[in-house]
Amino acid sequence: MTPDFVKSVPVQDLLDRASGLTAEGGDPRLKGIARDLFEAIMTVIVKYDVSESEFWRAVTFFQQGADEYGLIVPGTGLEHFLDLYMDAKDAEAGMSGGTPRTIEGPLYVEGAPLVEGDVNLSEDPDDTDMLYMSGIITGPDGEAVKDAIVHVWHANSKGWYSHFDPTCEQTPFNNRRRIKLGDDGRYAFHSKMPHGYSVPPEGATDRLMKALGRHGNRPAHVHFFVEAPGYRTLTTQINFGDDPFAADDFAFGTREGLLPVPNRQGESAYIGFDFRLQRAAASDDERFSARARLAV
Repeated sequence: MTPDFVKSVPVQDLLDRASGLTAEGGDPRLKGIARDLFEAIMTVIVKYDVSESEFWRAVTFFQQGADEYGLIVPGTGLEHFLDLYMDAKDAEAGMSGGTPRTIEGPLYVEGAPLVEGDVNLSEDPDDTDMLYMSGIITGPDGEAVKDAIVHVWHANSKGWYSHFDPTCEQTPFNNRRRIKLGDDGRYAFHSKMPHGYSVPPEGATDRLMKALGRHGNRPAHVHFFVEAPGYRTLTTQINFGDDPFAADDFAFGTREGLLPVPNRQGESAYIGFDFRLQRAAASDDERFSARARLAV
């Protein structure tokens, strides 16, 4: 059987009916997306002669792995693909420059304390080195961005994030802050050094990665949202360029321009990193994506 089977009249008729094209009402755009998606799945079934048992095992995998979708999406490259797609649309529209965007990941928490000055992110003791990071937020012409807020979050030295730590040993907003900047656009913070981590052992993501002959490890990194009136909200992260997984991040989060190497001196490490924002072309550019996030 060849994939041309999907083009047969009975299957095409089924696709039209299943996607609602033959029904009144509904969202026309959603109907088109659903039809193409259903057809793509059917084509894969025929192309690889997927058996009934294989199909239902796949359904079971997604049912059991629902709580790891936030890891499966970056692990399969889909979240990075969205970044590449948005980059390509920017280039097509003549928009360039600015700090590269990269994946958000599933571990942001809304409601972190809003603070000013040289901020300490780490509330909890942690037997590891100190990280000192600072820089300036500028716009496309090099102007200091006023009234910016930098959201920053990262893991502890064991690779756990507060609110998601199975040991329940971290305070709620350990290693999480929103930093309100002044007119000079400068930020600074210090914290206990984060460590890279792996996906949950034997979880859905780990099993999928092993089946693909891949690993589920991330390098040490620090996440950021940067927002300011009149500018596009930036979603990005820096990955430590000297981490062994910096060139092989399972989530494809490492990008050129986002791999600073910490200047390590004794029990301290220093990173200087400037962010450059693009101007907002519409009010939507100043908003966050509609992704579901934990709110506290």
